[in-house]
Amino acid sequence: MPMKYPNPYRLISPGFTLIEMAIVLFIVALLMGGLLPTLSGQIDQRRNNDTSKQLNEIKDALIGYAVINGRLPCPAAPNSTGVESPLGGGPCNYFYNGFVPGATLGLAGTDSAGYVVDSWGNRIRYAVTSWNSTSPAFSDVFTTANGMNTVGITSLVPTSLAVCSTSAGISSSSCGSGAWLTSSNTGVPAVIFSTGKNGAQGSAGIGADEAANLAGLQRFVSHLPTGSGAPYGYFDDIVIWISPNVLINRMVAAGKLP
Repeated sequence: MPMKYPNPYRLISPGFTLIEMAIVLFIVALLMGGLLPTLSGQIDQRRNNDTSKQLNEIKDALIGYAVINGRLPCPAAPNSTGVESPLGGGPCNYFYNGFVPGATLGLAGTDSAGYVVDSWGNRIRYAVTSWNSTSPAFSDVFTTANGMNTVGITSLVPTSLAVCSTSAGISSSSCGSGAWLTSSNTGVPAVIFSTGKNGAQGSAGIGADEAANLAGLQRFVSHLPTGSGAPYGYFDDIVIWISPNVLINRMVAAGKLP
């Protein structure tokens, strides 16, 4: 009986060679390298959209608070807790450089101290007007209980806050020429904004437009995002504001204003 020998080809296991594996890994790396910027951009866009939605919800909460309490809340103090400062309103301690008082408004999405944070984990800022006319008798009416009702609708404008399209020519009392986004005659009662992905909270090296929003002035800047090579530097702040007409109409409808 002839001796049987094993088939040598049956001893070779199927699979990739080292060269083939290296080629596959190279191709995967190329594909991943091309996908990562796209994925990163999609994540950033989603966070921008979520933060914009959040800012509008805060605006609605502020208007609702005014309808219930007859005034807007004061901003929360930096490095404290997310309650308005001072409690009860009146002359605010941080009119132009405070934060959304998430604890006072009863909002979700706050950090452990009660500050509302955006999609990047940065505390959202909030400024409220300190006066509504050149008369000292009308100071703090938007943050004083029933202050708006006391002075009457016709005395609720102008306010001290405004939004500009650029920091060029900006001052504590004016936007640059042709840069007004809100009416130069009426202003707005409140501004809410996120410092965006870079979280520029007064850090060195930020652009002039972002710096203007953190300067504690009565003028703020809002425009589409720009890179570091733009004339006024990198800008990714997301800024919205409350229209005086919207606030007044809502309070009239609720019977808080005559």
